Amino acid sequence: MDSLSFVGFFFVIFFTFLCSSQGYKFYVGGKEGWILNPSESYNHWAERNRFQVNDTIVFKYNKGSDSVLVVHDKDDYFKCNKTKPIHHLKDGHSKLKFTRSGAFYFISGQGDHCEKGQKVLVVVMSPNHHKRQKSPTPTPSSSPVTTPAQPPKDAPSAVASLSPAPAPSAAVVDVSSSVLVWVFSLIMAVVFL
Repeated sequence: MDSLSFVGFFFVIFFTFLCSSQGYKFYVGGKEGWILNPSESYNHWAERNRFQVNDTIVFKYNKGSDSVLVVHDKDDYFKCNKTKPIHHLKDGHSKLKFTRSGAFYFISGQGDHCEKGQKVLVVVMSPNHHKRQKSPTPTPSSSPVTTPAQPPKDAPSAVASLSPAPAPSAAVVDVSSSVLVWVFSLIMAVVFL
């Protein structure tokens, strides 16, 4: 019976770790989405939120009338350089999962929208940064684009320290699989402990 208790305890610990690695989903522009003149500037929105590795950023816009470019560095960002982006997202519901810490630069790929301010700088904190509270709103999961392995040339560290915890409506936890894992873990704990 002791070996069964150990196995049950192991499963509980393993699944607890698995659940803690789930990320948040951040919707750029909230309900307005990725538009030319949002009610809140995108950079103000980004400064209000705390982004971490495994989080996903989602851009909602009308397919064919806009797009999102992930550019290499702050020079491309500030100059709205649309040539040779890292990613060109154009499906109207674009997702990008942060797989590393550092700065990420997003600009509009439509006409002069970037020059008119449709761009956002997101700083993803290192995995060792302070933990945050989880938001109660679940969303279904899907397969987002993953970020490149190499960090950007210029990652401003001062911006990350200014970011407060996310507002409850700004980020949602992707819990579609983690709820099932927690239920399974509890059942295993009751059966084997």
